Amino acid sequence: MATFRGHHDEKDQQDKKTSKQSEHGMLLRDNIYGSIEEDAQRRDFTINALYYSTKDFKVFDFANGVKDVADRVIRLIGDPEVRYREDPVRMLRAIRFATKLDMQMAQETRAPIIELAPLMANIPAARMFEEFLKMFISGKAVANFEQLRDYHLFKFFFPVVDQALDNNDEQLMRFILLAMANTDKRINNEQRVTPAFLFAAMLWYPLQNYIKQVNANNSLPPQDAFFAGLNEIMPEQQRSISIPKRFQSVMKDIWILQDKLIRREGKKAFKTFEHPKFRAGYDFLLLRSEIETDNTHLAELATWWTDFQNVSNEAQLQMVKAIKGGQSKRRSPRKRQKPTAKTTAE
Repeated sequence: MATFRGHHDEKDQQDKKTSKQSEHGMLLRDNIYGSIEEDAQRRDFTINALYYSTKDFKVFDFANGVKDVADRVIRLIGDPEVRYREDPVRMLRAIRFATKLDMQMAQETRAPIIELAPLMANIPAARMFEEFLKMFISGKAVANFEQLRDYHLFKFFFPVVDQALDNNDEQLMRFILLAMANTDKRINNEQRVTPAFLFAAMLWYPLQNYIKQVNANNSLPPQDAFFAGLNEIMPEQQRSISIPKRFQSVMKDIWILQDKLIRREGKKAFKTFEHPKFRAGYDFLLLRSEIETDNTHLAELATWWTDFQNVSNEAQLQMVKAIKGGQSKRRSPRKRQKPTAKTTAE
């Protein structure tokens, strides 16, 4: 049960205990209480200004929300520019409601978004993490991604990724869409997912570009080059989204496993197979093999690990023995189909 909220007036804004706004018009404090009619007008969208009474079992509609539900329209209550300035996250919410409910934004609701998109720079990184979960870990990641790109809002989540996409990085675009599509599929099938996998997918190719830059200027061992690139990209990303350490750790494991999955001689394959995040790293490899179609070794590697998981321990030993010079002479009792990517739940 929530308390009804009231309107802001000049007196309220002078009282810092109840209401406070920033120089951009964003609400910093919002403790004004009022009547049900005032509360309805303070709601974000007309479809949220509907109240059900358990006393007489009636729906009270204060903003013509019933008609908008019937017309499948997301419409802001009040002046859209003022409402977006009060809380820029309302722009994200309008998109999320539209994709989630399969509705369209009203013309006056969507019209100011591109112009006011820069207001998102004022949103704290911790809040942006929560918004990331709502936008991308809700079963509508692909639809939300496309809308965010259209309205110039995606860059406030992943600036380095957005810049690469603006430069027509088609490989990155395909990889992101594939990772998101698999994430949506898992969520809609009520399977577990982890935000770390999608974070890892978003930043994988930008990370590789950082590593190339490091190698161009320095002669470093692969591991040192990896961590040098990691130390460049993560602090930059953290300024936009405050990714909790527990997810950063999983991201790093997924990335490191991409190298470990290549090294299968002796006991290395079994040690990698026993890694707590093996499934996440393997699923990530499958995604890459679908995107990097010109890399035949990657496809062979993905198939090798698929086979490795599906044979007996004795057959696994034979598969490892067959590896010479980093190449696999695959011995499989039957022909297997090319594996398809699955977004990990681990």
